[in-house]
Amino acid sequence: MTPDPIPAATLILMREGPAPDTLPEILMVERGATLAFLGGAMVFPGGRVDPGDHLLVPDEARDRDDWAARVAAIRETIEEVGLAVGIAPSPNPVALASLRTAMTAGQAFAQALADHGLAIAPDDLIPYARWCPEHVPVRRFDARFYLARMPRNASTPTIDGAETVGAIWTTARDALAQADSGAIHIIFPTRRTLERLALYRDFVSAAADARAWPIRRIIPFQAERNGVASICIPDDLGYPITAEPVACAKRG
Repeated sequence: MTPDPIPAATLILMREGPAPDTLPEILMVERGATLAFLGGAMVFPGGRVDPGDHLLVPDEARDRDDWAARVAAIRETIEEVGLAVGIAPSPNPVALASLRTAMTAGQAFAQALADHGLAIAPDDLIPYARWCPEHVPVRRFDARFYLARMPRNASTPTIDGAETVGAIWTTARDALAQADSGAIHIIFPTRRTLERLALYRDFVSAAADARAWPIRRIIPFQAERNGVASICIPDDLGYPITAEPVACAKRG
């Protein structure tokens, strides 16, 4: 019996390239090798939605689960790499460091924000996808993916050294090349996401594409493509590659 998925959230941070006419870069983090779930894999910042994230959902929110997931994506990114988007007003480095220290010490996110005079700005996050694989090596997640712009002059990550042991800014194309060479390990949803991100010339085009496609749960399924057993996803959600041979697919 397939277990119920755990609500989770992922944040795709994008910044401008180092020079005009260069491709945008995205932040990827390396999970600790000893972690039970995706140990050693390169992923985007994020994690499960905690009960405390629901405390920051206003009564008038139309989609409370989406709101809580945005909170989780913002919180997890602060915890894992010390970068803040979706916070108003945007905290300066000193305030951000103090906020993160309070959270590390065990203070609830809602209280830490209140103590620093900060609030959630959920509209800074653009819904991008929702992945819910049924392949369950350890546990199953229903992960909402969001896209957000990160100013280049405020984009230096500071890893937590626990769940996250490395962080790099890279183009999607370079990340795919690194995965193909074996230099980094990525799983099926990450590869499909990178292939889609590789289509964009800047954040504006990425945001426009995110808004152009529906958001539905993506549950990969096995089917035959050109006579080859493959892991597939729907072809109407904006992904340029929707199938990969079972023999090649890395699913966790």
